[in-house]
Amino acid sequence: MKTVIIKYNAGNVQSVMYALDRLGASYLLTDDEAEIRSADKVIFPGVGEASTAMAYLRQRGLDKLIPSLKQPVLGTCVGMQLMCRHSEENDATCMGIFDINVRRLPGDVGLKVPHTGWNSIHSLKSPLTAGLSENDYVYFVHSYAADVCEYTTAVCEYGRPFSAMLHRDNFYAAQFHAEISGNVGQRILENFLRL
Repeated sequence: MKTVIIKYNAGNVQSVMYALDRLGASYLLTDDEAEIRSADKVIFPGVGEASTAMAYLRQRGLDKLIPSLKQPVLGTCVGMQLMCRHSEENDATCMGIFDINVRRLPGDVGLKVPHTGWNSIHSLKSPLTAGLSENDYVYFVHSYAADVCEYTTAVCEYGRPFSAMLHRDNFYAAQFHAEISGNVGQRILENFLRL
């Protein structure tokens, strides 16, 4: 099985690579269209800022390539946000795979933003959450999040409910960092690789 990690200027690729190493999965880090299209699974990680990341994707045509992919694709953290329609972070127009907006988390309810650390997820209904329990904990580092919508397959609460995971057709996404979320995150990555 060929797994590709998309190489772009906002990927937290080292921790993703370590997580795949722990699972014994082989992978290729690339931004080459032919390599990405020929992959069995594609991982689209992300850290950083939405508008800068989208500019980089546009420069390389990845903003058109990623939504056209037919194999299972997993976006994480900023990768998930870039798969949505729009982000409030510097008014970024994103790829629109998920027809939902990404909004800043509320900082006026006594909670620190960014939301950093372990938090529980619930309302699980994704093939990627098979074997998990309601209210299992995963690791977040983010200031923006997608609203709960028809594509939501896991919910987290931080000032407001938000989409911890999304799924539409062959596209899967997680707002948290599955690659550093312990056994829960490892199970999610295993489930993705088994799709």
